[in-house]
Amino acid sequence: MTRHHRILGKRTSACAARLPKSARRISLASAIAMPQAIVLAALLICGCRSRSTGSQAPAAQALTPMLIAVKAPPVPFVGSDGRVHLVYELWLTNFSSGQAAVEQVQIYGDGQLIENLDTSGVAARLQPGGMRTASATMAPSARALLFVHITLPAGAAIPSALRDTVRAHFDAAPPGHREITETLDATPIDNRPVAVFGPPLRGEHYISADSCCDSTRHMRAALAVDGKVYLAQRFAVDWEELDAQNRIYAGAKTDSKSYTIYGKPVLAVASARVVTAINDQPDQTPGSFPTGLTIDQADGNAVILDLGSGNFAMYAHMQPGSVRVSVGDRVVRGQVIGLVGNSGNSIAPHLHFQVMDEPRSLASNGLPYEIDSYQVTAAAPGTEAFDIAESNGTPLDLTPISPPTRVTAALPLDQLIISFGD
Repeated sequence: MTRHHRILGKRTSACAARLPKSARRISLASAIAMPQAIVLAALLICGCRSRSTGSQAPAAQALTPMLIAVKAPPVPFVGSDGRVHLVYELWLTNFSSGQAAVEQVQIYGDGQLIENLDTSGVAARLQPGGMRTASATMAPSARALLFVHITLPAGAAIPSALRDTVRAHFDAAPPGHREITETLDATPIDNRPVAVFGPPLRGEHYISADSCCDSTRHMRAALAVDGKVYLAQRFAVDWEELDAQNRIYAGAKTDSKSYTIYGKPVLAVASARVVTAINDQPDQTPGSFPTGLTIDQADGNAVILDLGSGNFAMYAHMQPGSVRVSVGDRVVRGQVIGLVGNSGNSIAPHLHFQVMDEPRSLASNGLPYEIDSYQVTAAAPGTEAFDIAESNGTPLDLTPISPPTRVTAALPLDQLIISFGD
């Protein structure tokens, strides 16, 4: 008999001695013959404690019907406002049979409160999986994403970790447990280097539509692809261009040539290797989204560049036949790789640009980036006004910035009028 079996045997015998005779079922010989897991289970049933636990009471238990997770920690980056931004998603699951109302979310950076969302703040940012509408109320057994955007004060230190606290009311919880506050373990900040490169276009009067951060459509474009949920477009921009009258197009709305940006050269943002090049998709008719496209056709004529260090840049919706590179080619910064078009899943000619961690336009995680030099000359009123101007061909009522702001190494934020140098 080994020492391990002798110990088990002694404990089994001692335990059995405290039981009624009718319950003394486990003999030393049977304990030795049993698999270890069964012996341990028998010991637990007998009420024996191991030397490691002693007589300590078990840890307190708490109901946690709100499950919280962060699957992509934020990567700090500098925006065109000169401030550091943190963008990520809180995955919330209502693990109950009734509705849950999320009443407050507080986020601490290294112990200091840096974001406090009340019910209205949550209601503007919390979206059920697969939905585009937001609400602070979660259905029974539902999962939702809370889209977080934190702008740090000027000069503030970047925290090393975040701690998220969620307070919610649960209709189906037992009395006394319907108001629950749950805190997620600290999430370390992802301090990977942010890619800095040149502009994807040349010229002036471009508008950074649906760029980062708060409620833009790209930031919230969560998609289930290949069995997982991705946010490849988290920091994507739809680049449009205004004419001298601040119009997106002038002329027939359904003619791609009416749009100011149509046919403009698309530039490589850095020296890189081409990993995807699509050149055979037709332009769509502006004014309405196309139907019947497959997922492989959504980007239209597209190029993906391997920028190195796990960063991949994607350009989408270029003109058919205009893509000037092939897979495996090496390009240099400023090289023309195609022309702006309206191919793929596009409602109007524009250049869709994004950076991600895999060479796949959808099954990847969107990464922030910074453009090394540009000027901000004006600000547009917002997404709603932009959509009206794009639909009706009416001028945007811009707020000029005089003198223009020279920006270095920063991500262009949403609805800015930008000029790129040569």
